[in-house]
Amino acid sequence: MIETKKLTKNFGRYRAVDNVSFKIEQGECVGLLGLNGAGKTTLLRMLTCLLAPTSGTAMVDGLDVAGSSLEVRSRMGFLPEVPPLYGEMLVGQFLSFVARLRGVASSSVPEHVKNALDRCQLNDVAQQRIDTLSYGYRKRVGIAQAIVHRPPIVVLDEPIAGLDPAQIVEMREMIRNLTGEHTVLLSSHILGEISQTCDRILVMHKGKIAAQGTEEQLLGNLANTQRLSVRIMGDRAKAESALKSADGVSILDVSQGHDGSLLVNVQSAKDVRARVAKAIVDSGLDLLELTQVKHDLEAVFLQLTIKSEENSE
Repeated sequence: MIETKKLTKNFGRYRAVDNVSFKIEQGECVGLLGLNGAGKTTLLRMLTCLLAPTSGTAMVDGLDVAGSSLEVRSRMGFLPEVPPLYGEMLVGQFLSFVARLRGVASSSVPEHVKNALDRCQLNDVAQQRIDTLSYGYRKRVGIAQAIVHRPPIVVLDEPIAGLDPAQIVEMREMIRNLTGEHTVLLSSHILGEISQTCDRILVMHKGKIAAQGTEEQLLGNLANTQRLSVRIMGDRAKAESALKSADGVSILDVSQGHDGSLLVNVQSAKDVRARVAKAIVDSGLDLLELTQVKHDLEAVFLQLTIKSEENSE
């Protein structure tokens, strides 16, 4: 349903999306995972024909986004991070308006609106002004306007941003219910939501696709690595030097706790717990805690972004 080849977008000298290539099959729910500024929104805007690519190609349902933008838009529903709503309109009235804009036949508009209200659990507020709704309900209306014309592809940009925990659970279930009838591409910087919602993940970092696959496939890339969480009391430079002196150990990140201690995440190809502990103690630092960390999606993301940084240098 979606295929890109070396898709690139430059803004002057700044390259926001850099030679991105991937495929999404019909009925999949694919998550685009990356930190803020990774290029996710720019990529989605090219796929939805809001931005023209600088180079490369993007095909949506067999159509080129550059040469057939109107046809591509008719096959898509798009929810930007800020839902495109008219606050003075009633929910049902707004969805009828969007359905007509999307080319739904007048005789079919009521059925399409009812379907969108049902699927997004909006029947209770169908006759309520949009500007009186909570933020969570406005997000639901945003999804409803994206699916009211029953497009084969739905693109959601940060659909859970700003939601409270209860609303996140509801939104997650709503997105899951879209798959099958729709091919879904959603972006997020929240690891847990991508993991629990999507069939497959595209990891994006600094405009590039750092990795792609199912969560199991990405975790498999770490099968031969060990990750340790080490808490140390003492000078940061001295701590980093001590850890680097332990053969085969690489430092992933360093942070400082409220008590002044250092929390260091390290990685190696084998079990180096004894070696790490000895290096810290021999350097005169206090070892407060050393824990072997189970690999999860966060570990994958951290490793991939570090590799991406190293490869770009």
